[in-house]
Amino acid sequence: MKFKNFPMVPRVVFGRGSFYALDEILSKQRKGNKAPFIFLVDDWFEGKYLPEQIPLRYDDEVLFISAEKEPKTKQVDQLVEYLRNQHENLPSGIIGIGGGTVLDLAKAVSIMLSNPGKAETYQGWDLVKEPSLYHAGIPTISGTGAEVSRTTVLLGPTKKLGINSDYTTFDQVILDPKLTETVPKEQWFYTGMDCFIHCIESLEGTYLNAFSQSYGEKALALCKEVFLGDLPPEEAQDKLMMASWHGGMSIAYSQVGVAHAMSYGLSYLLGTKHGIGNCLVFQHLEEFYPKGVALFQKMLEKHQIDLPTGLCANLAADELDTLVQVSLGMKPLWENALGTDWENEMCPERLRKLFERI
Repeated sequence: MKFKNFPMVPRVVFGRGSFYALDEILSKQRKGNKAPFIFLVDDWFEGKYLPEQIPLRYDDEVLFISAEKEPKTKQVDQLVEYLRNQHENLPSGIIGIGGGTVLDLAKAVSIMLSNPGKAETYQGWDLVKEPSLYHAGIPTISGTGAEVSRTTVLLGPTKKLGINSDYTTFDQVILDPKLTETVPKEQWFYTGMDCFIHCIESLEGTYLNAFSQSYGEKALALCKEVFLGDLPPEEAQDKLMMASWHGGMSIAYSQVGVAHAMSYGLSYLLGTKHGIGNCLVFQHLEEFYPKGVALFQKMLEKHQIDLPTGLCANLAADELDTLVQVSLGMKPLWENALGTDWENEMCPERLRKLFERI
């Protein structure tokens, strides 16, 4: 049996107001006054309070990043080129402040600043050869698990696939639930459901083991408290942030499944955001995850969320083919969901019919 020695985030700070520990943390990592820290920040915060609290020193730079679209390999390459041209020395590190899009970009940029070529050539498993620059993640929304995972999911020219690498994992994470207070309700729900679906797919997958099960069960219990209970706002924020952490850990030693494989197809072809894409798919997966879908329907009802309909209704035949091809390319996800014989279980025509329901 082959064992994989997976990395974990070596340092993490948790607590309301822990964002203000950032200055002390970064001061120990700075490589001199000519080696800046680069802060990638969700542009939702531009002109608001948060950028003013970032402890800038010397040539440190804040770059505001739009999270309206999924992160792309081309976007990573452009950021890397800009930083190499703009600064004489390599940065001391890359700090991501935002949701999954910004965190994934921070991980990818830190990798590509110390590895040659284009980001698309590293989409896959264990293709990165050189250690990344120091990088830290500060989530401002909970659910994606990007803060803890060893992947950075990117849209490339031909596929949506992560840079899955031992060098991808953050060196430092700050978990401050207070930063999630201003998340709009629908975005809060969709991103939280990413975590919930992580848990269902991990716990019901063929890759399940005691390691992933222990994290998945805890994350699922926390999701039930947050989305089916009546917690005070601060307690709900704290618990959803920890659900995201545990949900991300639940797939570190296993995998996700059908919903994520299909959601990747939607993102690649239509630019559908990951969280809502998972929700649009998952509602139709009762044949694979009956108990999970039943819980999901209760959560939709409790929070009065109306999912869009007809997303795939008017797609041309070749567009549906692209959805199917991209989704079927996520082989580890299908194997986790359906076993080693998954290609006989999920033929292109069956998958096409599932997409047509969305």
